[in-house]
Amino acid sequence: MADVIRILLLIAGGTALGLFYYGGLWYTVRRLPGARNPALLTLGSLATRLAVCLPCFYLAARGGQWLRLLVFAAAFLAARQALTLYLGPGSRAAAARTVSEA
Repeated sequence: MADVIRILLLIAGGTALGLFYYGGLWYTVRRLPGARNPALLTLGSLATRLAVCLPCFYLAARGGQWLRLLVFAAAFLAARQALTLYLGPGSRAAAARTVSEA
């Protein structure tokens, strides 16, 4: 039972971290055209996202538990797919943004 709970926590953590990382990337790319210093925005965003994500991946992989890391990484990448479907071209969210920007 404890293993099931641990796996569910890894899935939830990987998903949340993926939403943070790729949501932050999306937010950064959307702000680039109006940024006064795009290089600083890009590097600052990358440094922030990596400073949060790398320790989390380290914690998921500690103890040589490769299965934990695999579950965590799969959830991280699944969040990317979910955000791509939700925020990508042709989605309702993209259509709403296009209408509000016009």
